[in-house]
Amino acid sequence: MDRLAPYGSDPFDKPPCKGCSSYLMEPYIKCAECGPPEFLLCLQCFSRGFEYKKHQSDHSYEIMTSDFAILDPSWTAQEEMSLLEAVMDCGFGNWQDVANQMRTKTKEDCEKHYMKYFINNPLFASTLLNLKQAEEEMNMDTAVPFHPADDPPRPTFDSLLSRDMAGYMPARADFIEEFDNYAEWDLRDIDFAEDDSDILHALKIAVVDIYHSRLKERQRRKRIIREHGLINLRKFQILERRYPKHVQELYDAMRRFARILGPYEHDKSIESHALEYELRREINRLQEYRSAGIKTFCSAKIYERLKKTREEERLKRTMLSEVLNCIHDGNACHQWLKRQAAIDSGVHHVPPLVSSSGRRSAPPLDLTGLPGTEKLNNKEKELCQVVRLVPGAYLEYKAALMHECTKQGSLRLAQARALIKIDVNKTRKIYDFLIREGYIIKPQP
Repeated sequence: MDRLAPYGSDPFDKPPCKGCSSYLMEPYIKCAECGPPEFLLCLQCFSRGFEYKKHQSDHSYEIMTSDFAILDPSWTAQEEMSLLEAVMDCGFGNWQDVANQMRTKTKEDCEKHYMKYFINNPLFASTLLNLKQAEEEMNMDTAVPFHPADDPPRPTFDSLLSRDMAGYMPARADFIEEFDNYAEWDLRDIDFAEDDSDILHALKIAVVDIYHSRLKERQRRKRIIREHGLINLRKFQILERRYPKHVQELYDAMRRFARILGPYEHDKSIESHALEYELRREINRLQEYRSAGIKTFCSAKIYERLKKTREEERLKRTMLSEVLNCIHDGNACHQWLKRQAAIDSGVHHVPPLVSSSGRRSAPPLDLTGLPGTEKLNNKEKELCQVVRLVPGAYLEYKAALMHECTKQGSLRLAQARALIKIDVNKTRKIYDFLIREGYIIKPQP
């Protein structure tokens, strides 16, 4: 049986014949029953029936040769291997050096054969594509958005993104403030002396053990943050939005269990719960069909179409009743028109309609005795009373906005809303007031 020789074209790369100790030349014989190591013979020793130790002349054997075609009838298997070795040694495109190393083919033959069978061959291309798809399918069972090799963002110190990353420093792969940041204080006064009593020595050892447990907890928390991609939080949130809304809510509810499970197990658990949700919804739909007396999917399509028509008629009746209720209230009618425009534009979460008839506005805030009131001028006091904001919180928001404006050169309303996590209407009033009084600068259009 002919097989491809496992050695190169150089005869000195092959082991010697067991019979005459000469270097083997193709074709040669390999005993199929002896080994390891392989028992190899040249044709002359094999024809004489050479026997050595356990090897007998009647053993089954294999003829080792590479003198047969694989891809092209004019190219032997040995020449195919020599071509690949030459391209690896000389580099792709250096066809003259490849031909010189092969010695049996010209430069044009080498280039034409390599481009035809190893670059533009559709068989190899499909094989590589299948391998790539198989690798992607093998890694598809995970949705972990952050891997240890990823480079997290490098925000400037004390910026909004730096605060979102809990002071993480990518260059040092560490945090500005550690978990249990003052754990080392318990060790600063400990000194092991030779005259310590056994109880005192045991107490000091216990304090050191407690410190070691705190270090382990620090490492555990860092490992959880790194494995689950919580350092680059914005990237994690962007990838999370590709899931349906109910899966996003499930992510929020299940995130507390991430410290118990690994990243892959955690994502598999969430995906399994999402699949269970889909199955339950499908089961409820089928149960609805059965309760309505539907037994075929053709009837189910008619049922869904009629159900949609009924829902549209119900919405029309509801809309008519809303119009009749709002027709005597100009503000409520304006709200209704805005709400319908939002629905027509495709907005899913539309606030319910609220009539303003008889509605009383909140009274101004009484600043008497509140801390920080003495630091405000008359205009700022009036703003705090109207917005119903305590002076201490206003001063904190004012300082944060002025600091960000000084650092950036200007400040947009969106940046102010990102810095101040309060009602957007209050933020807008504070932002407009600070611009009007000259505390911050609005960017030029």
